Amino acid sequence: MSTPDRPCPCGLPATYATCCGRFHSGARAAPTAELLMRSRFSAFAVGDTAYLLRSWHSTTRPARLDLDPGQCWERLEILATERGGMFETRGSVEFRAHYREGGHTGSLREHSDFAREGGAWVYVGPLSPVEFD
Repeated sequence: MSTPDRPCPCGLPATYATCCGRFHSGARAAPTAELLMRSRFSAFAVGDTAYLLRSWHSTTRPARLDLDPGQCWERLEILATERGGMFETRGSVEFRAHYREGGHTGSLREHSDFAREGGAWVYVGPLSPVEFD
């Protein structure tokens, strides 16, 4: 779990409280698809399943989400973004998320689809098969 004054897990040069923590708390919504992607990575890193479910599109959201407590999400790389700006309704983000589990390291690569629902950015799902390294 990240504390408010620690660096944000998403990799931006800000504290958790002033970066993704403000989205997790509901103080405001992520203004772009990329910031939503970053906040979702941070939610995985801090174990915030409620935020992950809230930020998932209603048509693709699972009924529940169980995170693996042995998996530690360590670093996020944004590889590409397309659209997803403050005044757009669709966007995509390609990323690589690095994790550690059971003494081993790995990464997950995904090209994600995002849309606005009720005025807020939400995660729709992968645009191509998810790759694990």
